[in-house]
Amino acid sequence: MKRYFLLFAALLASGLTVTEAVAQRADRLVSTDDMYQMPPAQVRTRWYTFENRNAEKGAGGQANFGRKGAPNTPLAAGDTLVLADISESGTVRRIWMTLFHMEPAALRGLRIEMYWDGASEPAVQAPLGDFFCMSLGRMTPFENALFSSPEGKSFNCIAPMPFRKAARIQLINESGTDNGVYYEVDVTLGDRHDDRMLYFHAYWRRENPTTLRQDYTVLPLIEGSGRYLGCNIGVRSDHRCTNFWWGEGEFKIYLDGDQEYPTLCGTGAEDYIGTGYGMNYFSHAYQGNNFVSEKKDAWGFYRLHVPDPVYFRKNIRATIQVMGGPAYPAMLESMNKYPELRFMKAGDGTEYYTREELEAHPEWSNVMERVDDYCSTAYWYMDRPESGLPAIAGFAERVADLP
Repeated sequence: MKRYFLLFAALLASGLTVTEAVAQRADRLVSTDDMYQMPPAQVRTRWYTFENRNAEKGAGGQANFGRKGAPNTPLAAGDTLVLADISESGTVRRIWMTLFHMEPAALRGLRIEMYWDGASEPAVQAPLGDFFCMSLGRMTPFENALFSSPEGKSFNCIAPMPFRKAARIQLINESGTDNGVYYEVDVTLGDRHDDRMLYFHAYWRRENPTTLRQDYTVLPLIEGSGRYLGCNIGVRSDHRCTNFWWGEGEFKIYLDGDQEYPTLCGTGAEDYIGTGYGMNYFSHAYQGNNFVSEKKDAWGFYRLHVPDPVYFRKNIRATIQVMGGPAYPAMLESMNKYPELRFMKAGDGTEYYTREELEAHPEWSNVMERVDDYCSTAYWYMDRPESGLPAIAGFAERVADLP
């Protein structure tokens, strides 16, 4: 398992096949064999922390006579903290962080950005919690192949992030409340990346509420070539419809010019993350549901396409249908409580369930269109440091109606 994990991390960064990576591993930190082999002389290890902000050789831990004088830094409301500012080639290997305050408003109010090779627009832009798979502003213990929070009080990312000449990672406090940060950005500098190198990207968005019979967009259309790495998704269900299953929507990936219909299409929300017939809490390497609210009206789940790569050559777009699968008595229960409700049948958008048919078949269940609150963070690699996507929503929209 360890050999495989280290190998796939290198493949993500380089775009190589397994055969090519094995052939070139003498020059790369790839498999467990390389753990006892020195890399090329120009490759150095550096940690960017507040104890050594520029990761300079022999310059760490000087504050307070070298006695843990600067393990953290305040981050006032409205301020920007540059976690790492690098002016040469390298690879981000690990990011760790924890905060003074980790309430939902802080997790949604702090925005993380990453810029590669001098780009003017960020390749990564997301609320801090959502970037680290805390999709609804709630800290939970979990671990997957790229992200983890061992006890639900820290943030870890080990997705490899290569760059050719520069990198900048920063944290912006848009929450309106002062906070503070402990952090560590672990990198190797001097790595040589060939022309098949792909840049790491992440993008957050939210629709609150979604539009009836319109699929929620996880990743808007982007142009370029690369590899879709996966996503985390948060769902807050319509308060009038929490008594029945919300997650019948199929996940769709539109590849290289797909228009009305996608090339890749799943079978349901819980199926997409490898389970079936609803979802409860679990956290596995490539799929999981790491948040379920006490009222069973909100969920946060993820899927990482590591063993099952999704490549694109021209463009890509990813969506998920907003659909439920209620039993007929559950629909009647909601309609009795909220007389204004009408439930649209899945199909061409012209048919609705009638009270008469629901009452006539109490043993039946079926698929219906829903309107809920969806948010997501998509992760991918691509051949350019800018995606062309707009800035993410502001703090007020990000924090509204959190469960």
